[in-house]
Amino acid sequence: MTKYLHTMIRVTDPDATIRFFELIGLKEVRRFSSEQGRFTLIFLAAPGQEGVAEVELTHNWDPEEYSGGRNFGHLAYRVENVYETCQRLMDAGVTINRPPRDGHMAFVRSPDGISVELLQEGHLEPAEPWVSMPNTGNW
Repeated sequence: MTKYLHTMIRVTDPDATIRFFELIGLKEVRRFSSEQGRFTLIFLAAPGQEGVAEVELTHNWDPEEYSGGRNFGHLAYRVENVYETCQRLMDAGVTINRPPRDGHMAFVRSPDGISVELLQEGHLEPAEPWVSMPNTGNW
């Protein structure tokens, strides 16, 4: 039987990436470092999703440039209130690339350029300032 375990993304600044995902509602559930392999694996999950649907952050200790975040696709998370989540992200300095103009969907990027889709649980009516906010960059 096949079972989904996790999605792995490579990160250059684990602390910044963890802070980013904490703003969405994920928490660190476990961590493993390998001195010999010179890497750290950090697993994040939404509450109640531990061991079911996790994101693995892979931090290679030796400096390395990563590109291609857009051709990765995106991660998607259902949130309780897309407007409140986007406001929390904006207040922390995160650019909202595709605002939730429809009250349903937004896109942002992690510190390493990974596109993250935020989907509203249920339905919210379109509201300002989101309705009038333009797209920024790409997602």
